[in-house]
Amino acid sequence: MRSSSARAMAPTVAERVRSVLAAAHSMTVVSDGLCAEVRRLDGEGAMGHFHLHSSIEDGGMQAVERVPVRLEFTDIAPTPVRDRLRARVTLTGLLAAPYDHGSTESTCMEFGQALLENAEERSHVTYQELEAAELDPIATSEASMLTHLLDDHRDLVPLLLRLVRPRPDSDVLRVLPVGVDRYGLTLRLERLRTHRDVRLPFRRPVTHIDQTGPQIRALLSAARRLSHTGRLLA
Repeated sequence: MRSSSARAMAPTVAERVRSVLAAAHSMTVVSDGLCAEVRRLDGEGAMGHFHLHSSIEDGGMQAVERVPVRLEFTDIAPTPVRDRLRARVTLTGLLAAPYDHGSTESTCMEFGQALLENAEERSHVTYQELEAAELDPIATSEASMLTHLLDDHRDLVPLLLRLVRPRPDSDVLRVLPVGVDRYGLTLRLERLRTHRDVRLPFRRPVTHIDQTGPQIRALLSAARRLSHTGRLLA
């Protein structure tokens, strides 16, 4: 849980995991010595295929031999940035029977733990943390929002550099949106051989997807109000 007195600037690890699971279009299932690629997640995410529950909730599975299972997800940036892999999420748990990759029914999975790995951290998430985390209202629309911003308003993206602190050096060759969530927009600043991500927080967290456009426009308005003191590169 976040402190009510602190302004949230970025998703928690549990919120990030929930977003990856909700937006996933595919996953790798490793169980009983077999590895299966599941690619029919569009519109329902991973949790439309697997039903997670804690071990405390389930008494029936205790009497049968359970099968370990591992679910693997990769979170890829929808925009053509350098190094598009944003994160990896791994869920481990137990099944009451061997996994049937041909089944169209939801599979019941006793949750073990979730692991989030990205360039900055490697963090574990418990079932209780995942259950308590709110689903980001932008999660399943993030890709379309970012591609729309880049395809239809590419000329406006460099304007947002005026909001970056400390101010970027003139060696920034390209700036692209790499992520957006309920708390803000993330830009990737690419130099000749390196890059870094910077977050531009929204004025307040988004509670409905319809609020995202006005929040992005507010960032652009704030950028326009700042004097043009540096080289902005497309």
